[in-house]
Amino acid sequence: MRIRSSLPQIPELASIIRLWPLLLVSTWHIQHAASQNTVPTPQLDLDQLKRVGLAGDFDAISVYTTQGQSESASRDGQQAILKALPDGGFSQLALADAHITAMCPYVDKSGQFLGVVVGGNFTTLGNTSNTQSIALFDPSNYNVIALPGIEGTVSSLLCDQDTNAVYVGGQFKAAGSNNAIAWVGGAPKSSPNAQGGQWTNLPFAGFNAPVTSITKAPNGHIVFGGSFSGLGNTTAPEPRDSQIINLSAAQVTATSSSDNSDFNDARSILCPKNGTSGPGRTWLLADNQPGYWQATTHFGYIPTKLRLWNANQDGRGVRTFRFFDVDNAGILNLTTTDPSTGDLISCSSQCHLAQNDSNSFQDFSFVNEVGVSTFRIEISEWYGSAGGLNGIELFEDDIFAYAINDFNEPTCANLSTPSTATVNGPWQNLSVPGAQSDYLSINLASADADSASVVFKPDISQAGNYSITVFTPGCRADNTCLNRGEVNITANLGSSGSTPAKPLSTTIFQSNDFDKYDQVFMTYVEASSDSFRPSVTLTPVAGQANQKVVASRVKFAPMSNTGGLNGLFDYDPNRAVTNTDFSQSAINRAGTELKQGASITSLSTEGNTIYAGGKFSDDVFENIMAFRNNNATSLQDSGLNGEVFSLYTTNDVLYLGGNFTNAASGNVDGLSNIASWSYSHNEWVSLGAGLNGRVDAVVPLQLNVTGNQPETTITFNGDFDQIIAFGSNPARSVSGFAVWVPSRKNWLQNLDVVRMALAGQLSTSVTLPNNTQYVAGSLGSRGEAISGAVSLEASSSAVTLGSLGANIRPAGGQTPLRKRALTTVDGIDGVVTGHFYVHDDLNVTVLGGHFAATATNGSVINNLIFINGSQNNEVSGLPSGLGENATFLAMDTHETTLFAGGSLSGEISNANVNGLIAVDLASGGYATNQPPALNGDNVIVNAVAPRPDSSDIWIGGSFETAGSLGCPSVCVFQSSNNHWMRPGTALGGVVTSLVWTSNSKLTAAGNMTVNGRRTFIANYDTKKQQWSTVATESVPGPVTAFALEKSDASRFWIAGTASNGSTYLMERNGDTFKSIGDRFGPNTDLRGLQVLRLSKSHDSSDLLDNDQTLLVTGLLELPNFGNASAALFDGQNLQPFILSTTANGEPGSLSQLFSQNVNQVSGSGSRHSKGIVILVALCAALGCIFLIILAGIITDRVQRRRAGYSSIPNAYNDKHSNIGRVPPEHLFSQLGGNGRSGPPTV
Repeated sequence: MRIRSSLPQIPELASIIRLWPLLLVSTWHIQHAASQNTVPTPQLDLDQLKRVGLAGDFDAISVYTTQGQSESASRDGQQAILKALPDGGFSQLALADAHITAMCPYVDKSGQFLGVVVGGNFTTLGNTSNTQSIALFDPSNYNVIALPGIEGTVSSLLCDQDTNAVYVGGQFKAAGSNNAIAWVGGAPKSSPNAQGGQWTNLPFAGFNAPVTSITKAPNGHIVFGGSFSGLGNTTAPEPRDSQIINLSAAQVTATSSSDNSDFNDARSILCPKNGTSGPGRTWLLADNQPGYWQATTHFGYIPTKLRLWNANQDGRGVRTFRFFDVDNAGILNLTTTDPSTGDLISCSSQCHLAQNDSNSFQDFSFVNEVGVSTFRIEISEWYGSAGGLNGIELFEDDIFAYAINDFNEPTCANLSTPSTATVNGPWQNLSVPGAQSDYLSINLASADADSASVVFKPDISQAGNYSITVFTPGCRADNTCLNRGEVNITANLGSSGSTPAKPLSTTIFQSNDFDKYDQVFMTYVEASSDSFRPSVTLTPVAGQANQKVVASRVKFAPMSNTGGLNGLFDYDPNRAVTNTDFSQSAINRAGTELKQGASITSLSTEGNTIYAGGKFSDDVFENIMAFRNNNATSLQDSGLNGEVFSLYTTNDVLYLGGNFTNAASGNVDGLSNIASWSYSHNEWVSLGAGLNGRVDAVVPLQLNVTGNQPETTITFNGDFDQIIAFGSNPARSVSGFAVWVPSRKNWLQNLDVVRMALAGQLSTSVTLPNNTQYVAGSLGSRGEAISGAVSLEASSSAVTLGSLGANIRPAGGQTPLRKRALTTVDGIDGVVTGHFYVHDDLNVTVLGGHFAATATNGSVINNLIFINGSQNNEVSGLPSGLGENATFLAMDTHETTLFAGGSLSGEISNANVNGLIAVDLASGGYATNQPPALNGDNVIVNAVAPRPDSSDIWIGGSFETAGSLGCPSVCVFQSSNNHWMRPGTALGGVVTSLVWTSNSKLTAAGNMTVNGRRTFIANYDTKKQQWSTVATESVPGPVTAFALEKSDASRFWIAGTASNGSTYLMERNGDTFKSIGDRFGPNTDLRGLQVLRLSKSHDSSDLLDNDQTLLVTGLLELPNFGNASAALFDGQNLQPFILSTTANGEPGSLSQLFSQNVNQVSGSGSRHSKGIVILVALCAALGCIFLIILAGIITDRVQRRRAGYSSIPNAYNDKHSNIGRVPPEHLFSQLGGNGRSGPPTV
C-alpha cells in the first residue's frame, strides 16, 4: 500500500533451420530455455497401418520433442528474449510482462562481457520482479538483475565500452534527469560480478520530450534522437507542497484519548476550521498520558509537508512529538522554522510544536522522500495537563488525480478546482494486498465497452510543460493476467494558445505483472479554471471480449527546459559542461534548421556516416538524412515522402521501414513502406514492391534459409497484411511480419523451402561479442505450416508429420473444438475425419469436416475433398448439391463407393439427402443411388461402419427414421438393393461410435437406451438379432470416444464428459471399468482414442499391454503442461505428443487418427483361473520331459551307429543248416572227461 522512494541521489557524468513462415498476428509459442531436454521419441509401430493421417482444426502443427515446448497462448503485450533453435523453434530465454524495445551488449573497458542490457516498459523480466523498464540479463545462466531507478518507458539503449557506460533514452523520470540518463561503472552491486555500477545524471539533465534512438558518432560523441525541443530537467511544483493529501477517508485511531466525549473524537481534527479549538473541533489526550494519533489510507503517497494546529484548549497542547512511519517502522526527519527566532531547525524523535494564542499552524517539511500509507503523530510531552491538536494536514509535491474520488483532494479544503474523477459504467473498488493503492476495476463481459470510462481531472494551478504518467496496477495481485488487455488514453489539455485543440491519444497494455507507470505525454497543459479543466480519459480498446480493465491514478509533473533543439542532440562525453552553442555541431545545427516539431525516430551509424530517420523536413531533407564530416547531407531524391520509423544497416545496405510510398520526389517505384539504400551506389533499391501497411521495426534475424550456414535475413514488423505482388511473385497474405532474404532478393514466403509456421513480431535484436544473436518480441515457431490434416510416420529415431497435398483453411470463425456435444456440431471447424482408399489403380485420400480448400483448378471447395494420388495428387471436391454449412463427421468405403455422414443436407439427382451421402471414388462424383434421407429433429451421423464380408453399411448417430422406416440411432443401409433395415427394435438415443468385433458382433457407444434402460455401451448380435447392454453404472457420463484394446471387445477404452463437466478416460477389462484419474483440465475436449502398437515395450501396467500405447486426441488441457492436441498414455504416464495452433493463435485440436489399413489390435483379452494356469503349466512340464527323453534316445542310437555297432539277428532262414557239419554226439562226447562215457565229472 505504500510507495517507496526509488530515485537515489546520483552524481553527474562528466567525462540451421529452413523456414517458410505462415505469418500470423498472435502470440508466440516457444520453448523455454531453462528446460530444453529432449523428449524420448515414441516408439510407435505403424507398419501394419501403412498410410496414417491426423485430422483436426489447426494451421500449424508439430511433434512434442523438447521439454518446455508448448502451444499455450501468451498474454497480450508480452514479449521475450529469444534465441533460434536448430529445429526451427525459438528458445525463450526470459519472458517479460510487457514490451521489450531495446537491447545492447554491455562490455566494460577491460573487455569483460557483463551481460545484455534490456529496456522496455515491463515490470517483470524472467524470474525477476520489479525490474521496472530496464534490467541486466546474463545469457550464461539466464539470470536477470534489476537496475532500479527509472519511472517510465525505456525506448533506446547504447552500450559504449569506451566510456564504460550504458546510455538510456525513453520517456521516463530518473533521479535528476528526464528521458535520458547513463548507467556507469560496470555491473551493479547485486550482480555476482559486482563492480559498483550506478545511475549517473548526464550534465544536461536529459530532455524535455522522449528520446527514441541513440547512436555513437564516428568521433566518439553520443547522438540522441527524439521529439524533444530542448535540454531540461524536472522541477518541483511552484509553489511546492501544492496538493493536499486526502485524509478524510482514512481510518483514524488514537490511544489514550480524553474521557471527555467533547474532545475524544480523533477524526475531529481532519478538516481544521482555521485551527479554532472547542468541542467537536479539538482532540485531546487523557491528562498526563502520552499517546498517539494514527491515520491509515488506502493509497500511498510521498508527503513533503506536515501542517499541525496545536490544541490551545484550556492550556493543553502538544509540546514535543515525532512523526512515525508505520509502514517502514521508522521515524522521519523533519525541518521547521523556529517561531521565536526564525531559524530553520531540524528534528526527528523530539519535534517541538509551539503553543500560542493566534490559532496559527506550524509547518514541518520532510527531509527525505519516503512512501507512506500509515503514520502516527506520537506525543511525548505536552503543555498543561494534556496534549492535543486542533488540526492536521499533509501535502505533497506530486499532482495526482485518482480514479477513486475518496483519494483526491478533500472537499472540505474548499479548493476552487480540486482534483477529481468522473466514472462511467459499473466500476468496482478493488483493494488488493501489495498494491500501492486501491483502484477501480470493471469486467467488460457485463458492460458496454463504449460507455465504460474514467475521466481524471487534476488540480493544475500553473500552466506550463508537464509530463503525464498513467499508473497501472499489476495483474498478479488480483489474478487477472489472462483477462487484461489494452486501453485508450486520451488527453484534453488546453483550449487555446500554444496547445493544440485536438486531443492527444495513445494506447497502453494493462497486462503488467506488477504495478507500472507509463509516461504517455510530455506537453503544455493549461491551468485549471472555472471555464476549463485539463483531463485524461481512460477507456477500453474496442473488440476485446471478457476484458478486465483497471483504473488507478494519473500524475502530472511540471518541467522546464533549455530550448533550441529540434529532435537531435550531439553530446560529447568528455566535456563536464554541456555546450549550449548548438551551432558548433552539424548534428545540432541541422536539428535547429528543421521545421518546428521535427521528430527523429531512428539513428544508425555506418563507417563515418550517421543516418537519421523520422518525421521532419526542410528545403533539403525529407524524413531521412545523413551526417558525414560534420556536414548534413540529403539522400537521393531528397529522401522519402513519409515518416521513417526504423533503420538497420548491414554490409552495403541500409534498410528502412516506415509509413511512406515513394521517394520524396516520386521517382522510385516499389518503395511502399519499406526501402533499402545502397551505400556503394548511393541509390534507392526497392524490396520487391513493398508492403501494404506501416512498418514499425526493422530487425535482423539469423536463419539458415538455403544452405548449411545461417545468414542474416531482414524482418519487417508492423501494421500490414500483405506482401505486394511483384514480377512473377503473387501477393502474399501476412499479418504484420515479413522476412526479406537478401541473398535471394526475395521474400521468404516466395521461396520454395520447407514450410514452418512463425507467429508474432520482433521488436529488437542484439549480437553478443561471440556473434551469438538474440532477438526480442513475440515471435515463435509453431511447427510446420499445414492446416487441417497431416500424414504421420514413425521410426525408432523420430516421428514426422507431412502434408497430404491439400491447401485447407477453416470455413468458420476459427473456433477451436469445444466440449463435444452429441446432438450438435456447432463450433466445429477444420478436418474431422479422413480415409485412405488404395485398391488396384485407384489411390484417393478423402478428407471431411467443416472447412474450405483450394482445388487444383483454383476453385474453392468445401467440407469434403479428394486428393487423387492416381492423378498427380489432383485436389477436387463434390459437385453441387450440398450446402456450404455441411459438416462431415464419419466415412468409410464399400468397394469404390464412399459413404460419408455428418450434419448435411441437400438435393442430389432430384432426390433429397440428409445425414449420409454416397460418392463414387472412381468417377469423383455422386453415386447413382443415394441412401434415402434420414429424418429427425437434428440429424447427425457420427459413425459409418461397413459390416465385414457384407455389402451392408451400418451407421450410428442422432436420427429417428431412415427414408420411411422407423430406425432410430443405428440403421443398416443395404447397398445391394438401396434399402434401409432396422437392426432390432430395442435401441434408442444417440450413438457416437460403431465398431465390429467380429463378422456378427457390433459394439455401439454413446448415450443410449436398450429396452428403456439407459446405457453408454451396447452390443448387437446379428445372429440373435438383438441388442444387449453393458453395465455402465460406474461410467460418469455419455461416451464420446471409443477404442478397442482387444479385438473381441473384452478390453476397450472410453472417454467422455462427466455430469460435473470434467473429462473422464476409462478402460473396461472384463466387467470392470477403471479410470486413469483426474488427468485433464476443465477446458479439455477429448474427441478420439486409438490403441497403437509399439516397437519397444514400456513398463508393465494393469491398463495396457507393454507393447501398446493409447493415443488420445482432441483439445487437451494437461495440468502442469498446458494445451496439447494429442497425448500418449502407456498405462501410467500421459505424455504430450502433438501440439498445434490455429491462425488466430489459439490452441489447435485433433479429431482423430485415420489409416489405410484397419487397426488390428490383439485378440482375446480374457484371463484364466489359477487352476487352469497350473494345469497348463504341468502339461507343458510333462511335455518338456518327454521331449528330453526322446532326444536322448535318438542321440544314443546315432552315436552307436557311428561307432560300428550292429543289431543281433533274431531270425534264421535255415534252422538246421549247421547241424550236419558237426555231429551232436561229438559235441556231447566232450562233456565227460577224457572222452569217456558216463556222467559228467564235477
